[in-house]
Amino acid sequence: MAIYAIGDVQGCFDELKELLKKCNYKKKNDRLWFVGDLVNRGPKSLEVLRFVRDLGDAAVTVLGNHDLHLITQYEGFERKRKDDSFGDVLGARDAKELVDWLRTRPMMHVEGGNAMVHAGLLPGWSIKQALALGREVEAALRAAGYREFLKNMYGSKPEAWSNSLAGWDRLRVIVNAMTRMRFCTQRGKMEFHAKGAKPPPGYLPWYETRPAKETPIVFGHWSQLGLRLDPQATCLDSGCVWGGSLSALRLEDRALHQVGCAGYQAPGEE
Repeated sequence: MAIYAIGDVQGCFDELKELLKKCNYKKKNDRLWFVGDLVNRGPKSLEVLRFVRDLGDAAVTVLGNHDLHLITQYEGFERKRKDDSFGDVLGARDAKELVDWLRTRPMMHVEGGNAMVHAGLLPGWSIKQALALGREVEAALRAAGYREFLKNMYGSKPEAWSNSLAGWDRLRVIVNAMTRMRFCTQRGKMEFHAKGAKPPPGYLPWYETRPAKETPIVFGHWSQLGLRLDPQATCLDSGCVWGGSLSALRLEDRALHQVGCAGYQAPGEE
């Protein structure tokens, strides 16, 4: 059995199919790990969601910021943005079923000596603690009153983690770190405005604040950083939707497979 970790698909279904063919992917034998952002910006979010959902236990996907954006928009808590492209999902006959499935995906996944999260982990969190914190968000998203959480999920405050945080503030920091973060300080203060791969003064890429020896982390979200194959922190967002590549890394031997993408939008906000 091989495990292929795949970068941000973002509705690029044709490229995903081509990539799996290039990997010689076999559903009966192999598993797929998706780093989040299955939807938006590309043309076929509906096909991607149906395909990944129908893989069942043969695939695992963690939640990304665009996935949460789809969920909140479907539930009526966010307005459409000009570059949204998941109208196919919102108008589908099985929209509720698909969004409910997406809403119950994990925030983080750990298996076989590797961890996966969409954006990053704060410096003070061990892998074990981060998994537990992710489960707190998962519980809120799966609860009968999940809409109340969605109403309070967005915002960039608090900027840093504290074990004393409670309620919506606590859950919001977890969501922001795991689905939005790129830069933070050694103390774990997050920054959400800087563009590109260069950190603003006083900040570092989040992975540079992590322990030197820990479970290797696979992540996405950061197309302006691009493909990063460092064994301890591997970024697989190679900017497919912007005209880059869609990337798959076989975790057992770190063999890389890529397909080029025509690009569906000009580079912009991730």
